[in-house]
Amino acid sequence: MKKELSLNMNRYLANIGVNYIKLHNLHWNVVGKNFKSVHEYLESLYDGLANSLDKVAELLKMHGEVPAASMKEYLELASIEELPSVELHFDEILAVVLKDLQLMKAQAEEIRKMADEDDVYDIVGAMEDDLGEYNKAIWFLKAMLK
Repeated sequence: MKKELSLNMNRYLANIGVNYIKLHNLHWNVVGKNFKSVHEYLESLYDGLANSLDKVAELLKMHGEVPAASMKEYLELASIEELPSVELHFDEILAVVLKDLQLMKAQAEEIRKMADEDDVYDIVGAMEDDLGEYNKAIWFLKAMLK
């Protein structure tokens, strides 16, 4: 695996890790009339990210790379930003989650393109799976924000 692809995969892994924790924060601190549905939806999102975290780390290992595996590394590599632990209205939360998932979708698209150019088809397939999940989640979030 080329170094640039490895670095982008680790940045993606870091964003998954930071977003996983961030979604827990939002899940615990959502307020408003749609609390229950948003609370449950956020749980489904972070459960999905737990699987992605492992998948991306294993792909890196399979290609002879070392995955970032500490919060310190994640925070250094990630472009997704943490939020303070405060109550937020469900509309604010959905907008934050939408923005983060759009960023992750763009990152997965870039990795998919790079992997395809280098004939790294297991990564291509993994990113295509992730892109399908992001498309669905983005659609859900946009519908929830109407």
